[in-house]
Amino acid sequence: MMASISLRKVSVQFPLLSGSARSLKNSVLAATTGGRIKQDARSQTVVSALNDIDLELRLSDRVAVIGHNGSGKSTLLRVLAGIYEPAGGEIEVHGTVGSIFDPALGMDPESSGAENVALRLLLMGMSRQEIAERMDEICAFTGLGPFLHMPVRTYSAGMGARLAFAISTSVLPEILILDEGIGAGDAAFFEQANARLRRLLESAGILVLASHSEDLLRQCCTSAILLEHGSLIAAGPLERVLADYQARTHAQAQARLAA
Repeated sequence: MMASISLRKVSVQFPLLSGSARSLKNSVLAATTGGRIKQDARSQTVVSALNDIDLELRLSDRVAVIGHNGSGKSTLLRVLAGIYEPAGGEIEVHGTVGSIFDPALGMDPESSGAENVALRLLLMGMSRQEIAERMDEICAFTGLGPFLHMPVRTYSAGMGARLAFAISTSVLPEILILDEGIGAGDAAFFEQANARLRRLLESAGILVLASHSEDLLRQCCTSAILLEHGSLIAAGPLERVLADYQARTHAQAQARLAA
């Protein structure tokens, strides 16, 4: 079966452990997440991060996810990657999914770089034989040499980014979920990392990319969806959705000035 993603009325809610919807704590949370504070069926206070999202993606789709900070972009990416389970609605995904958010997520600082490679690949579903076949290539790509046998807690930020990026991009998925906020270490590593990332982008059957960079979106995507406060408010060709986003952003800025 060809790669595809189908979301029908998908919603995601994050419960607040204490306090009412009128508390200062909840107001701050609402401002920082961009979600809507409300009461669920059990009278529990929740942040509604995604609201009734309908989305159909098919082979060869290159989709940009656009919206202000807190609009629900990261939440949607994590739903597509299987990290968050929807509170409501249905999601159906066909094809292997690869996601790059924070590449360092899940690293064990007390284990060596090589041990972290093996652990992460196991978690990605690889067999021990597959890991053995890929280990040398991944370790060579990092350029860390003997540091691969030292605990990750001894690494500099750049070294840790090299290791995490090498692991996260070691598999060519049918569906690639990508957040622009990834690091690839120092400048000497940047060109090598970019070439590897381009290979991922070109080989993926479906690409979903969240970014604030219009240049990056134009390089990688042909269509887009626009999120606002967890709701999908526009979808279509990239340039049309970008124009809609820019118009809304300008109107909101004018409204704040007039207030």
